[in-house]
Amino acid sequence: MAANKSILILAGDGIGPEVMVQVRRVIDWFDKRREVTFEVAEGLVGGAAYDAHGTPLTDETLADAMACDAVLFGAVGGPKYDDAPRALRPEMGLLRLRKELDLFANLRPAIAFESLLDASSLKPEVIRGLDLLIVRESTSGVYFGEPRGIETMPDGSRQAVDTQFYTDAEITRVAAAAFDLARQRRGKVTSAEKANVMETGVLWREEVTKLHADSYADVELEHMYADNCAMQLVRAPTQFDVILADNLFGDILSDCAAMLTGSLGMLPSATLGAADDSGRRRALYEPVHGSAPDIAGTGAANPLACLLSFAMLLRFSFDLEEDAKLIENSVANVLNSGIRTADIMGANSSRVSTGVMGDAILRELDKQAA
Repeated sequence: MAANKSILILAGDGIGPEVMVQVRRVIDWFDKRREVTFEVAEGLVGGAAYDAHGTPLTDETLADAMACDAVLFGAVGGPKYDDAPRALRPEMGLLRLRKELDLFANLRPAIAFESLLDASSLKPEVIRGLDLLIVRESTSGVYFGEPRGIETMPDGSRQAVDTQFYTDAEITRVAAAAFDLARQRRGKVTSAEKANVMETGVLWREEVTKLHADSYADVELEHMYADNCAMQLVRAPTQFDVILADNLFGDILSDCAAMLTGSLGMLPSATLGAADDSGRRRALYEPVHGSAPDIAGTGAANPLACLLSFAMLLRFSFDLEEDAKLIENSVANVLNSGIRTADIMGANSSRVSTGVMGDAILRELDKQAA
């Protein structure tokens, strides 16, 4: 039995706790059936933490996140908190986690499962074979830049200010992550920015180009304006391997890429920090779908994105490639069998609840491991 690996589960709000129940079932399956065991702790985040403690992330939960090997995150937010002060909104818990843990590289894969091609709004021939990865910088840029705010001018009009801000070091470290990942894939990075109109875009392009020439000449690099990249994603998405972008453009492009696959309920993500001297990285893994308060408590949530996020955790935090593939293959086989949650229903498929989808995954894991 391998040494214990510590995971902090922060299920959060909305459908977060529901999909996380299915991940816990898979973790328990690994404890019983595989040569690995996990130490699992749980905590509150987002609206759940606000309700209990008056803050979306307590210092104690942050300390637990700093000490564990990996954080598995559900979702935060909901209309209940629309009137909360900005600093206390549920989403601030996630932003604080990313900032304090220095999780600067957000990884969002978009893979088109053959059995779900009809779920996409694009033609099957456009997305068939899609397998891309967006690497988004996640601790700087316009979401964190200062000054920011809304002020009333002397004439009574109002103006808002957000600041887009990047240093060369912030650009270089996320670009290095993208190049390293491309080396493990098909060897191509597309760097998306707006160097034609933004100074941060100019610096971004210069630093990515320099890093490529100095250390990654074996990887193909192309530069693309972010608006053109968005257009190309819906025109010919299979041209991409790894897309590198800043915080704002990466946010937009990754949501665009997400819908190519047909459902946000199918998409995992990882956010990684820098490796320390021992090679350990702080990391947070979460489904892309959000809290979906409209279906919370109905049993309709798709747990597959959260399960695939756990597969990414096994791969990137614990170097358990075989175990990650076990989950991914089980998901693919269950989908091929026609079992679907409501968000990915298609012709000749059977609609099931969150829990029944979890049952199907566990049965398939048994088959795969036999």
